[in-house]
Amino acid sequence: MSGQQTGGTVANPVIPGFHPDPSICRVGDDYYVVCSSFEYFPGIPVLHSRDLVNWTQIGNALDRPSQLRLPASTLSSGGLYAPTLRHHDGRFWLIVTNVAEGGGNLLFSATDPAGPWSEPTRAPGVPGIDPDLAWDEDGTCWCTVAGVSQVRLDPRTGETSGEVRRLWSGTGGVAPEAPHLYRIGEYWYLMIAEGGTERGHAVSIARGPSPAGPFEPCPANPVLTHRGTGRAVQNTGHADLVQGPDGSWWMVLLGVRPQGGTPGWHVLGREIFLAPVEWADGWPVVGEVTTELPVPAWPLQPGPEIPARDDFGQVELGPRWISLRERPDGLCTTKERTGWLTLRGRGSLDTLDAVLVGRRQQHLECHVRTLADPAEGRGGLVVRLDEEHHYELEAADGEVRLLARVGPLRTEVARRQVPNGPVVLGLRTGPQTPRDARTGPDDLSFGIEEPDGTFAGLGTLSGRYLSTEVAGGFTGRVIGMYAAEGTVHFDWFDYQPQ
Repeated sequence: MSGQQTGGTVANPVIPGFHPDPSICRVGDDYYVVCSSFEYFPGIPVLHSRDLVNWTQIGNALDRPSQLRLPASTLSSGGLYAPTLRHHDGRFWLIVTNVAEGGGNLLFSATDPAGPWSEPTRAPGVPGIDPDLAWDEDGTCWCTVAGVSQVRLDPRTGETSGEVRRLWSGTGGVAPEAPHLYRIGEYWYLMIAEGGTERGHAVSIARGPSPAGPFEPCPANPVLTHRGTGRAVQNTGHADLVQGPDGSWWMVLLGVRPQGGTPGWHVLGREIFLAPVEWADGWPVVGEVTTELPVPAWPLQPGPEIPARDDFGQVELGPRWISLRERPDGLCTTKERTGWLTLRGRGSLDTLDAVLVGRRQQHLECHVRTLADPAEGRGGLVVRLDEEHHYELEAADGEVRLLARVGPLRTEVARRQVPNGPVVLGLRTGPQTPRDARTGPDDLSFGIEEPDGTFAGLGTLSGRYLSTEVAGGFTGRVIGMYAAEGTVHFDWFDYQPQ
């Protein structure tokens, strides 16, 4: 999960794949980022970097059922929205909205961002979504939310005081959201997103003498947008600012990389991009947001390499593995068969309580394999966007079937007889051969691996149907293992970027 140095540039996004709504803070020489996780458990990935380019996931802030309750009624793209991460008075603070039933705005804290994080503190007096935390010189904590409005908050108790007051809500674009409040120099700056998180997304900013304003808008607003352009990165917005130890300023933001013809489909979800920021006349000037970023002035410090293959030799799954809504021990364990992941099914992937363990697809081209033993059940390899948009390679009863769910339609694409016992299931993603303006973003080729290592294909499916532009929502593709019925064991999972 790190930027790759290529001469004078590094790859942007610096955190690829489904990592939307980033929030960043720096403590000493260390940077930390969190992002939305929606219907997946554990929730709110926490990533660390020493150079803003190379990032390693060090945990998930909400990794216990007592911290994160996502009922079976939680729809895809529900759950956890837009966290803010801050460090104040020697402690890390995180506030996030759980839009699922029984949720609301929740506060967590930790002395170590890798965890453990505290149990949730509810903040029922905080309205809306996208909450932000900022402390003034007197130590008062202000919570600013989408809309944009603000209220005084005690983060230790979740209690609010005083009236909720309206602030500046941008330049008139739809969905003023993602507010972040900063004290920089003599001003308080209020930065927001507006225009919606689709192609009209933008970042605007205003400044004032106090956290309450009044706020004067930047004359160059929006300070960042790619709307109406043909740039490779689109939907730019939902940004957060951070200052480096050398005094330089940077912005993390979400963006997407549409592929194919019209209208352009993005399949990896909203990703985290990095952009340099200069200041002119007291206003931020944001540099280019492209797929290549000039190497920063300081040395790059790559984090530890994450193995492409997981042999499930550890008692606990690593932090990159996510499941749908919950992960009960009785349905998902590495303790039953040493060196294997065991899943127990309770319904197909069309259902809200499907049993899945997966990881975010982070590369436009990748090769994925897993060794599945379906002797006691039915399951296999899946590429998922939501309950109505997924492809799976399912093994059971001496055969492997390629299945596709697109909207209300579910079909069997192909099947192949295989010997009873473990079978290697495989997936290759790659660009479609251009045909016309409707050429999709990529192709997904599914098959099995023969004993001699050759790939025996079962079928190739268009990637456009597993894209946000088709399915809607706020997430990205997740590739992983599932059990639909009975018990399925998995010996290893291998994800290779191409």
